[in-house]
Amino acid sequence: MILYPALDVLDGRVVRLAKGDFETVTDYGDDPVAVAQQFRAAGADWLHLVDLSGARDGTRRQHDLINIVVDVGLKVQAGGGVRQVKDVISILDAGAQRVVTGSLAVSHPETVIGWLERFGPESITAAFDVRLDETGVAYPVLNGWTQKARITLSELLEAYSQAGLLHALVTDVDRDGMLEGPNQMLYADLIASRSQVHWQASGGVASLSDLAALRMAGLSGVIMGRALFEGRFTLKEALLC
Repeated sequence: MILYPALDVLDGRVVRLAKGDFETVTDYGDDPVAVAQQFRAAGADWLHLVDLSGARDGTRRQHDLINIVVDVGLKVQAGGGVRQVKDVISILDAGAQRVVTGSLAVSHPETVIGWLERFGPESITAAFDVRLDETGVAYPVLNGWTQKARITLSELLEAYSQAGLLHALVTDVDRDGMLEGPNQMLYADLIASRSQVHWQASGGVASLSDLAALRMAGLSGVIMGRALFEGRFTLKEALLC
């Protein structure tokens, strides 16, 4: 299981949002490169880099940061504001190993499937933000998590499975940034139904026991954000776990 420390950058500052809300910003300083260097020194191999300015405004703002972080010695999967094929090309050209595409993966799956075919499944991570209904069924959400998609996550994944999707990140939005523990049942269902996909968990990780449980469940990766920044555990401890 790969551990991905998350670096969310908004207007040049390292931040975390609660449930993706831009009105609930927690600021962790103005030096994202120093944070990346700390992650590398602690033993990280990968970084999950999110351009929140790009996600908010629709225009990528942190492109140069990818190249700098790669020079630090980290492999990078980067997203935020990825809306056109030129965004994918520029991120890969900057040295990132994978491009993370979120809302477009739900609203225009045919576009992302085209990218899978063009750039290869190793180069694309489809990110699905979901909310569970009262019966426990996961539905993708859009527009700041205010709009529920008309189809379930399972139905959406049918098309991606046929297209050879290899890397997918799923966030239970009601747990994102809340330190309440990840949705273990959601990930267990995804692994059981589509074991060929390398699933990444995101949202809610609060303890080393959460990481151990996700590893035992068969997750391929875990995104770690607020728990690291608030000292719930260190990255060294997480890697040992």
